[in-house]
Amino acid sequence: MTYTIRRNAITWITIVLSLSLVLVLLASCSRQPSFPPPRQSGPDVIIEVNELQPENPKFYTYRYQGKSINFFVLKIQDKVLAFLDACVTCYPHKKGYRCEDGAVTCRYCNMNFSLYKLEKGLGGCYPIKIEGRIEDGNYLIPVATLKKAADKF
Repeated sequence: MTYTIRRNAITWITIVLSLSLVLVLLASCSRQPSFPPPRQSGPDVIIEVNELQPENPKFYTYRYQGKSINFFVLKIQDKVLAFLDACVTCYPHKKGYRCEDGAVTCRYCNMNFSLYKLEKGLGGCYPIKIEGRIEDGNYLIPVATLKKAADKF
């Protein structure tokens, strides 16, 4: 009888450990984040500047040929800036950035960058800057620019 109880306990421990391993693997293989789509008009995506909160990046997902091209727009010091949710170094992992405490942090390597230094950042794990322009209270990003970035997603 002791042998049966021991065998059942080992079976249950094996099952629990196996399920725990599966949960850990699923969490580590999480998908690329998805965000609301930007509004589009003609050749541009349109971001309303008055909807941007200072020092708080707003993330978007533009869909192109089955890919989700993520980017964020940031209003800081009376400027509007846009960046891909990817960097030159870590983009193959498709994790992007999260924003916390006045900085963006790479979800893959955990490097963080002050929102105030993003505009001058270049290379490495800095978010890739994308060009846009302000017209009539909107920040316009050419769709062609986003399409060219599809290889990062």
